[in-house]
Amino acid sequence: MAVVELKVGMHCDRCIKAIKKAIKTIDDMESYQLETEINKVTVTGNVTPDEVVKALQKIGKTATNWGED
Repeated sequence: MAVVELKVGMHCDRCIKAIKKAIKTIDDMESYQLETEINKVTVTGNVTPDEVVKALQKIGKTATNWGED
């Protein structure tokens, strides 16, 4: 079980809905959490950071590893 933490820009309700929808399409994703006030996305399951980043890139979002600036 992996925990992937990424920084993703979330500016409006439309962004948040799109991010949730994209994350739900990831195979073997067990749970996710969006912390909109700090732009943090946490995905738990049998997932890799690359899988999550690719899913977000498909909707035009840029994601970086949490803690990287």
